[in-house]
Amino acid sequence: MDIFRLPKNQYITLAIFSIVVLAMPYWLQPFGAAYAGLMQQFAIYAIFAVGFNILFGLTGYLSFGHAAFLGVGSYTAVWSFKLLSMDAIPALIFATIMAGLFALVIGFVSLRRSGIYFSILTLAFAQMSYNLAYSVLTPITNGETSLQLASADPRVLDSLLTMGTSERIPSPSLLGGELGGIGGFYLCAIILILAFFIAQKIFFSPFGMMLRAIKSNQTRMAYTGFNTRPYTLAAFVISGMYAGLAGGLLAITDPLAGAERMQWTASGEVVLMTILGGVGTLVGPVIGAWFIKYMENIFSAFNERILNFYFDWMPDSIQQAWVTFVSKFVGEGWKLTEGLVFVLIVVFLPGGIMEGVRRIHALFSNRRRAEKRTELSTSAAE
Repeated sequence: MDIFRLPKNQYITLAIFSIVVLAMPYWLQPFGAAYAGLMQQFAIYAIFAVGFNILFGLTGYLSFGHAAFLGVGSYTAVWSFKLLSMDAIPALIFATIMAGLFALVIGFVSLRRSGIYFSILTLAFAQMSYNLAYSVLTPITNGETSLQLASADPRVLDSLLTMGTSERIPSPSLLGGELGGIGGFYLCAIILILAFFIAQKIFFSPFGMMLRAIKSNQTRMAYTGFNTRPYTLAAFVISGMYAGLAGGLLAITDPLAGAERMQWTASGEVVLMTILGGVGTLVGPVIGAWFIKYMENIFSAFNERILNFYFDWMPDSIQQAWVTFVSKFVGEGWKLTEGLVFVLIVVFLPGGIMEGVRRIHALFSNRRRAEKRTELSTSAAE
């Protein structure tokens, strides 16, 4: 079927990606990150970054407002839990749809401009959404205390399917099975693989080629009489739906929704993830998301006690000086390290981590070709 058709090499990419994602509980153990909560974040923010890359990587339109869609997805999912059912499927469907509709409205206005003006418009809409969630929309968002579940919530579908009520606040489930711990991670992991596959389909479809043409020279396409706006709007809506899906998963793994998820810093974070990994690549934003979340949760937890343990093999005088120096870049200073890494990658690897991977691959490929040419010339001389 055409719906599952990809270039042959992309099937290999999808298979390797699936194995890496599903095997996270094993290969993350040496890095101290193999616990369910962090792995869920790895998967969720990877979905967020992959969706953002569909807009930024393919069209070149840089949005600073995608956190608004993340927040809309979270609020929608929690309201689904409160009004309908604790099942994850309706929550994810409604979160994705509502974020898509919200993206349609914002994109319709913002895409009237391009470049920095588009970026400023998306930032303005995101900040308006954030402030509305704290003020006018408090009856819907619950303001500063965040939208949370309560035992008195109606949950109409659950009430119809079960007898009696419980005073205990229920937890999200999937077809009756609870989604705590590793089960929640594997739900996020499977959805990440599906989201990655859809991104592959978009990248290698005629629609994706059209988006690349818009990024290459939108003005020239406009001069030929081609209307690019429906394509950019479609990319914006799809990207917003990815963000809403990620927001819904955040609400499933942690059933509350707060306006802090809509802050401009969250929008900046997904931009950072995409640039670090590699704009316009498929795997790059995923690697960028994992790198940022690892630093935020693990690297930031390093303290002098842990550093003394790692550098215990050094002489005491050198160890103390080294621990004092390194401690400025970990723990509370992890943002400094993140900033330095970002600067180094932008300066030396403008294409992100994936550009470094391509350079290393090209280096070894050229070396192998040189060795083969040497062997052929030697055998010819003999």
